[in-house]
Amino acid sequence: MNNAALLRELHRIHIQLSDLRERLERGPKQLKAHELNVARCDAEVNRLKNDQKNAKVAVDQKQLQLKSSEGKIIDLRVKLNQSKSNREYQALRDQIAADEMSGSVLQDEILEGMEKVETIKKQIGEAEQTLIKAKEEMSRVQQAIRDQQGLLDGDYKRLEAELSTSEKNLPEDLRDTYGRMVRSKGADGMAQVEGEHCGGCYHTITANTMNSLLMDKIVLCQVCGRLLYLPEDRAPGQSRGRK
Repeated sequence: MNNAALLRELHRIHIQLSDLRERLERGPKQLKAHELNVARCDAEVNRLKNDQKNAKVAVDQKQLQLKSSEGKIIDLRVKLNQSKSNREYQALRDQIAADEMSGSVLQDEILEGMEKVETIKKQIGEAEQTLIKAKEEMSRVQQAIRDQQGLLDGDYKRLEAELSTSEKNLPEDLRDTYGRMVRSKGADGMAQVEGEHCGGCYHTITANTMNSLLMDKIVLCQVCGRLLYLPEDRAPGQSRGRK
């Protein structure tokens, strides 16, 4: 097998391995995103429940204040009936009127508070439904990842074995250069010639460089440093010049 054919094969395997690694890494990232979404939805439910609790406490406190105010008004009316002077009578009437006004404000605030409690209750129901859907979606993603994991792992091990076998065919003069490119750039350390350009950076390849490739020599792109190889339809030895 000539250098071009071997590099084509090795590049293909590296590209497939890179794709599989991305797919294997994508699953946990997707799951993490869904876990964060579930946590966010759960926090929203808890926040609303806490708001509802505080709203209920506020309503209860105002109801106690209203009950206390109503009791005070009753006492003042008793005193009003027992008043012995016009001055005392008028003072009691003014106090009763002020307390009744405060009571009216409290009643309005209690009604608003009760409406707020009901609104939050509705929001809690909606947030809980959103949380349920988020958990269901997370479970679906978990199952999909589990279903794919075995297949992806199997394909990855098969390609690793295929790569190991192909790398054993590397000649000594190509082994070091190939190893250095793969260690530093992975699959991006190689590039197929496309027309008269490097398939990695698209820099134009010189006639001397092309001739070297056609002679099956080891050639690196002068611009990006990728290890170059010819496509299958331009096998070394077929031609010695530009088309």
